[in-house]
Amino acid sequence: MKNVIIPVDFSETSLNAARYAAEMLKNRSTTNIILYSLFEKEEEAETTESYLESLKNELLEKGVVNVETEKEMGDNLIDKLDRLAFQKTATLIVMGITGRSPIAQALIGSNTLKMAEKNVCPVLIIPPYAKYNGVKNIAFACDFKDVDATPVLFIKTILDLFKAKLHVINVDSEHYISINEEYEKAQNRMKELLNGYNPEFYFMRWNSFHEAINQFAADYNIDIILMVPKYHSVLSRVLGTNTKELVYHSTVPVLAVHQ
Repeated sequence: MKNVIIPVDFSETSLNAARYAAEMLKNRSTTNIILYSLFEKEEEAETTESYLESLKNELLEKGVVNVETEKEMGDNLIDKLDRLAFQKTATLIVMGITGRSPIAQALIGSNTLKMAEKNVCPVLIIPPYAKYNGVKNIAFACDFKDVDATPVLFIKTILDLFKAKLHVINVDSEHYISINEEYEKAQNRMKELLNGYNPEFYFMRWNSFHEAINQFAADYNIDIILMVPKYHSVLSRVLGTNTKELVYHSTVPVLAVHQ
């Protein structure tokens, strides 16, 4: 059984993420959704349980086969979610995110980004107004550095699960008419790693990473953007600027998968 954890605080952002996941995973008997909620005071336990049961019933009505609920008291969502994912051997965490304003990012987006920084399992980040319409096209935003560390097995699993087309995209302000020898070598290696899946490659000359990816997503009807989080330094677990900007500004779900 594959466990998928969906943390909910019953805001519209988290409820939308749960409903998106339900549509994506319905009728899959080998998948178990775990609705998880954290409460801060003992008197909130009963209300939290009631909300969880209501959401569970809604997801079951949507066609999800297996749903369970988990709740606990505490105030450190990331540590508790990290531990739960480890205990349940989670294959995926689905979280909502909202807010392009600094205030909204600080209050709501921070936990989602912090979870994406963890390496416990992949995190699917759902924009506030995203609606599930199937997964036919997946874009892999790749910098073509250390290609052999690409999470190829996971990418193949996702492609097989949805029978989706893979688009590998690289954004660089230095790209011109043709790619240089270094990029060509990396592209050929990526083709070898993804042999049999026939990925298409795109090299975009653009100054703004997230604007380029969003434009590409619109032009090619991308349903999920897959990326390997990059950090400010080897010793840092703080996400780099490109990763943060894409997560906050993407119009389609972003799937963060670690190497």
